[in-house]
Amino acid sequence: MNDKTVFTAPQKLVIASRESALAIWQAKHIQSRLQNLYPHCDVQILGMTTTGDQILDIPLAKVGGKGLFVKELETALEDGRADLAVHSMKDVPMNLPDGFAMAATGEREDPRDAFVSNHYATLEDLPTGSIVGTSSLRRQSQLQARLPHLKIESLRGNLQTRLRKLDEDQYAAIILAAAGLIRLGLSARIRDTISPELSIPAVGQGALGIEIKASRTDLLEVLAPLNHLDTQQCVEAERGFSRALAGSCTVPLGAFATKKDHIISMTGFVGSVDGKQMLRETITGLANTSEALGQQLADRLLAKGAGAILAALPD
Repeated sequence: MNDKTVFTAPQKLVIASRESALAIWQAKHIQSRLQNLYPHCDVQILGMTTTGDQILDIPLAKVGGKGLFVKELETALEDGRADLAVHSMKDVPMNLPDGFAMAATGEREDPRDAFVSNHYATLEDLPTGSIVGTSSLRRQSQLQARLPHLKIESLRGNLQTRLRKLDEDQYAAIILAAAGLIRLGLSARIRDTISPELSIPAVGQGALGIEIKASRTDLLEVLAPLNHLDTQQCVEAERGFSRALAGSCTVPLGAFATKKDHIISMTGFVGSVDGKQMLRETITGLANTSEALGQQLADRLLAKGAGAILAALPD
């Protein structure tokens, strides 16, 4: 007698998603993957407007951080309107609320930052005083450290809104995640990609995460084929680093991990907003200790004085 439980695909799955063009692309990507895996499953998308999408005139760091992009989606999971939520991993807070879990991490797209401009080919071509738009303190810190003659101004809104503001010449250039432009078929807008050595990406940049209620263990087997182990372990290492430093969008920090032959190499940094203080370190270790590697990298930076930089940041 075979006691092994036979796996049965669900008849219906509902994906909670923000309603921006990029978020809907991501949700449709996961929808397509699930429909190919389970042809008889009805996979639907529940589009939602989050608080982060509604507050566009204030820098994210001042209105509650990136968690504003996921709270409403988690409420839909909590009350049963949706079975799973799809996020950009860089928008997911380092500590999930009690009762929620990340069930899978999709394969990473290009993790780099992208230089977008209508008049200049690279960051280095920008004249003194040029206005560069970004919503990220991480990018601002690294830009100011390397190119202090540039003027950094806040840039909020979805991808299309940011590009429109550039096209209206409100900025000489803007910095965006390459992954979003690629996914929306806007690669032609990228004038230059900025290497991770020059601009360490955001934690989880380019990776998609699938969140569920922790109690929905029935979904773990359903979603397992969507998990990309190399990406998952790299993102876990990066998130372990950020978590150890209480990272959020109010803290200028970044981390980027790569994996080769069971070994992860990760570089992380902490800096002041004006870029005048900058600490960075690199660590290598076994991929199956990814989260601990993140903690170790954070400890190295704390030993070099990262705590003082973090303590001096404005609330």
